[in-house]
Amino acid sequence: MRMRFRFTLSILIIPFTKHWHSKGATLSIQLVKWATLVLAQVEALCEVMCFGDSDPRKVSQRSALVRILNVGSCDGCLCLLNSLVILHLVNQKSLSLSCSVALRSSMARDVLDLFSMNKWRCSWSIAATIASIVALISVVHLFLFPLTPTFNYLKIAQDSCIPANAPAEVLSNRDQEWPVFDLKHQFPADLHGAFVYQGAPWKAEIGQWLAGCDSVIKEVNITEIIGGNDCKNDCSGLGVCNRELGQCRCFHGYSGDGCTENLELKCNYPGTPDQPFGRWVVSICPANCDKTRAMCFCGEGTKYPNRPLAETCGFQFNPPSEPDGPKLVNWTKIDQDVFTTNPSIQGWCNVDPAEAYAGKAKIKEECDCKYDGLSGRLCEVPVESVCINQCSRHGHCRGGFCQCENGWYGVDCSMPSVISSIREWPNWLRPARIDIDDNTHANGNMINLNAVVAKKRPLVYVYDLPPDFNSLLLEGRHFKLECVNRIYDGNNVTVWTDQLYGAQIALYESLLASPHRTLNGEEADFFFVPVLDSCIITRADDAPHLSMQAHKGLRSSLTLEYYKNAYTHIVEQYPYWNRSSGRDHIWFFSWDEGACYAPKEIWNSMMLVHWGNTNSKHNHSTTAYWADNWDKIPSNKRGIHPCFDPDKDLVLPAWKVPDANVLALKLWARSHEERKTLFYFNGNLGPAYPHGRPEDTYSMGIRQKLAEEFGSSPNKDGKLGKQHAKDIVVTPERSENYHMDIASSVFCGVFPGDGWSGRMEDSILQGCIPVVIQDGIFLPYENVLNYDSFAVRIPEEEIPNLIKILRGFNETEIKFKLANVQKIWQRFLYRDSILLEAERQKTAIGNVDDWAIEFLKLTQDDVLGTLIQVLHYKLHNDPWRKQVRHNKQFGLPRQCLVKVMVKYDE
Repeated sequence: MRMRFRFTLSILIIPFTKHWHSKGATLSIQLVKWATLVLAQVEALCEVMCFGDSDPRKVSQRSALVRILNVGSCDGCLCLLNSLVILHLVNQKSLSLSCSVALRSSMARDVLDLFSMNKWRCSWSIAATIASIVALISVVHLFLFPLTPTFNYLKIAQDSCIPANAPAEVLSNRDQEWPVFDLKHQFPADLHGAFVYQGAPWKAEIGQWLAGCDSVIKEVNITEIIGGNDCKNDCSGLGVCNRELGQCRCFHGYSGDGCTENLELKCNYPGTPDQPFGRWVVSICPANCDKTRAMCFCGEGTKYPNRPLAETCGFQFNPPSEPDGPKLVNWTKIDQDVFTTNPSIQGWCNVDPAEAYAGKAKIKEECDCKYDGLSGRLCEVPVESVCINQCSRHGHCRGGFCQCENGWYGVDCSMPSVISSIREWPNWLRPARIDIDDNTHANGNMINLNAVVAKKRPLVYVYDLPPDFNSLLLEGRHFKLECVNRIYDGNNVTVWTDQLYGAQIALYESLLASPHRTLNGEEADFFFVPVLDSCIITRADDAPHLSMQAHKGLRSSLTLEYYKNAYTHIVEQYPYWNRSSGRDHIWFFSWDEGACYAPKEIWNSMMLVHWGNTNSKHNHSTTAYWADNWDKIPSNKRGIHPCFDPDKDLVLPAWKVPDANVLALKLWARSHEERKTLFYFNGNLGPAYPHGRPEDTYSMGIRQKLAEEFGSSPNKDGKLGKQHAKDIVVTPERSENYHMDIASSVFCGVFPGDGWSGRMEDSILQGCIPVVIQDGIFLPYENVLNYDSFAVRIPEEEIPNLIKILRGFNETEIKFKLANVQKIWQRFLYRDSILLEAERQKTAIGNVDDWAIEFLKLTQDDVLGTLIQVLHYKLHNDPWRKQVRHNKQFGLPRQCLVKVMVKYDE
């Protein structure tokens, strides 16, 4: 295979060009063009001499150049070309050798091997040729610049190679070339106090900075650290080695430095005479318990020992206590029928799928396929389980835990180690220039490898936490739909779920695959701590090892403990937290009341939530579900902090199912004239209605008050709202065409449920103007976008005046808000994560579904794009940043940078 290489002639070309533009000398330009041409010809000669070429024109050119330059071999030609570069680098001691050679990453090792040759056979004639060329260039330089007879024009351009540890004064030299500008005058706000950037109406100060600074961000060279640390016994094949820390990430049921310790995760609590299988728990098992995961299976002695026997399947049922009432499970008695071989009896563990599908054998209806990784009525079809990024094509998903291939590690196997193939590196690490430190091969082992990659800030470092906080929570799920946004059917085709908490995994996957990700914590601007709280809460108390006994049954308290443990881990294992007291760290709290139960130790950090309660009015737990109540958490654990701080935190949209039909209909684009309903709300309205939530505290009473005034469906007493009207819909009755109903409305209600609800997303995605009623509680992006441009906020005390207020908007105002809703709706979609899945589906099984086709048509910023823009603004505008020293390249004009004077040591 031909070794592909290209030496950076830009180190000779760029400075020439810079000087000639200022001199404007035609003769000078011609001389330099000639010198550049010679160098290019030398490069081409080396390629032909080293690798050959069948092109007769190149053969002829080679013969001529051989005579002129007096080189007769590949080694000689390489010596000539490399010596020219090296002569310059000797004069530039502050720059590393890696800056002189731009390696194509797919053949990096080959080129490194080339540079490892320590015996170049250079003849005296070649040396004379080199000296002649250097003398020629020197004469040209002296002719052009007699006052500065140096090799400055050979200096590597600062734009091409600046040392990573250069002080800010050096790094900001380029900023002097940017014109001075006044953001407020150059980008004036509109009458609503907004400035539109990338289609979205931002709060003026933020939008102005983004327009003047984010829009001109340039790539900078970032040194990525490719890990090479070993783990004890290579984790015994029972885990994945984190090559950055040299620590094992053990599979479910294993522990220890080398994953050699077996854990015994029981399915049942200790039994008693009255409760032979112990008190009820989700994992309760009357047959064979897999003690590595606390999961129940049919077990040995049955025809299908690996068939799940989950929850009620293996137990008897008592008759209903009243006619047409539900059957009651008897958790003390095994249902022996599930083990029957008699096809006329409802069985399970010995039922042959073919016979069952042919109607020749009966199946117990309470038995089904709850565990992930299995499909079919009798769990007979193995399918893909859900893993983070499906292991990035560098590993196998084992029930939710990525078992990475050799050379790869990380929660999604996306992190290459030093033994990985460079050509397989992810896009966010390519193209890369490889730099191997002199001490890399200490003791005969390669420890770390540096890869220089051009990236735009902000850069996010994603902690590779122990699997307790992510992978194990996925691998041990007892219900496949819990805390994930997708599963896979019998053909391994993606099936999206309506799990509102799926946003957490969607964002996690996007950050891991983002070009804004960095493996170098020293270069990171932010640090993302991936704790899957939606999985913690849904799995709380579902097995004895996840008992909430110590937390008095509070899922909120258990979740707080997980976050505290994650904090302890990163403080003990990494140096980054203490540098900013965690203010540059990011945590995601996806559950109903967001970061209300965040441990006090992490409150300095940025919180991503769906619930932006500032506690300015509702200063207590607002959920009607007692297990999530955080009021009872001791202050020595939680501290005294609000649930949301708009100065540092951000509310993100909830997950919504990718619906190809809705996108194809373009409901978001419907005009004012097509929206006949003035106001619309469809949802639970509390205890006054059939099947309503019984708690008076549900929705903080807001939905109940709305129904009292404007209810359009009869309550239990057969009454409508006091102010019901024809063009007002307030109903608990589930609509058959919910999305179209919203798309046919001008204004749509956004009210809380048990904490946050997904009504804001429903409104925006169908192009309806959201009407927000929840005092002191922020909605998605409300502290960064200008809500006056596309939404209406009404105080809770003004609920009786709601319709009067809405009728007061004139057509111009309504069309203005509708137009802005149409500009921002894509920012409420997790498009990036969805397209990552579309790419995986296409690669794995060649499937391109309708949702993929529709999402590929979308081009505006989504949730990830919006978050990155917010982070970029915060990077240079958060007040605390002014107190932090840095020596980073930012790729921005000086006017955009944090106004801080930094003194650097010589």
